Amino acid sequence: MLEVIAMSRLLKRRETLLFVIITVMVAIFSTRAQDFATPGNLAAIFNDTSILIILALAQMTVILTKSIDLSVAANLAFTGMAIAMMNASYPDLPLIALILAAILIGAFLGAINGFLVYALEIPPIVVTLGTLTIYRGMAFVLSGGEWVNAHQMTPTFLNVPRTIVLGMPVLSWAAIVIVALIYMLLRYTQFGRSTYAAGGNPTAAVYAGIDVGWTKFLAFVLSGALAGLASYLWVSRYAVAYVDIANGFELDSVAACVIGGISIAGGVGSVVGTVLGALFLGVIKNALPVIGISPFTQMAISGTVIILAVVFNARRERNRGRIILRDKAAAETTAEVAA
Repeated sequence: MLEVIAMSRLLKRRETLLFVIITVMVAIFSTRAQDFATPGNLAAIFNDTSILIILALAQMTVILTKSIDLSVAANLAFTGMAIAMMNASYPDLPLIALILAAILIGAFLGAINGFLVYALEIPPIVVTLGTLTIYRGMAFVLSGGEWVNAHQMTPTFLNVPRTIVLGMPVLSWAAIVIVALIYMLLRYTQFGRSTYAAGGNPTAAVYAGIDVGWTKFLAFVLSGALAGLASYLWVSRYAVAYVDIANGFELDSVAACVIGGISIAGGVGSVVGTVLGALFLGVIKNALPVIGISPFTQMAISGTVIILAVVFNARRERNRGRIILRDKAAAETTAEVAA
């Protein structure tokens, strides 16, 4: 009996349910494409999804504070263009210097978002909707609308993320390392606790001595830094930089978070859920073309999944609120009886 109850509770967890759904999807798609479920193909899907995983984790840190970053992909586009042009113009620059430059540029763009939200108290959706356009425009101005192609970049710049280490490309390992670092940051540091508190209950967080505005600022800086790192990985993997790279990935990053159980209201969600949400989208995007689904139908399916995830999250939040109110009423009744 206890085993049944434990299994029931496990299946109610969002991460476990999402993992089961992904497993079932892989099994179903493998009936249409025999090689789909092979270890090599699954590793390739993970590699294809690695950049989305990093961007989704960037988005997650912001959403947990009850904010949103719609400029994350535009940040990637501008930073990717900047470091690609640096590599083309100064081929002798060490790769580590270019990667650090990408992270710093991305963090600076994130800090602009954070400053506008923190100091000027402008709603995050308004700020990042504006900077989305600004950063894309900056990428166009910087490049003059021109592309930076593979022959303009150095072999080291291009080849490192594709290098195979222990059976997987460095790109995949980079995503794994970022997942581990963000997990430890949110779980074991003061910033992580402040992030959940700032989004879950800002009023209580203030009484607990947490600077909610500063926490949001740091979340935007971290989001920008991750977008900067992702910019190098994107440009080097696809061997091209242009204004519209990662176009639409801001919505994909939000979708991965929502599907993974991150509450848009803030304060609820996990790194594991976000990664599974990104992998869910990665499996769909890799599988649907294989089984002959048109791109327009793919968009409709992805949109439907996002809406269902939002509805599921809303119901969960509503039920959680009812449970809290019920427990509060029960506690008050017990206190009255005891008095």
